[in-house]
Amino acid sequence: MELHTIGIDLGKRVFHLVGLTPGAEVVVRKKFTRKQLLHFTSNLRVELIGMEACGGPIF
Repeated sequence: MELHTIGIDLGKRVFHLVGLTPGAEVVVRKKFTRKQLLHFTSNLRVELIGMEACGGPIF
């Protein structure tokens, strides 16, 4: 499987990853723990990695 781009939604305990081919077709959609995400991405070769994180409410 050839991935060009991955997008990661960062969370405290759970991370969601979406992987795209060079033609922008979604080929991977997975949910990971921190350890699983590190293991999955450790040997990936991709052109672009996008990360999204939202801050919690500020009081």
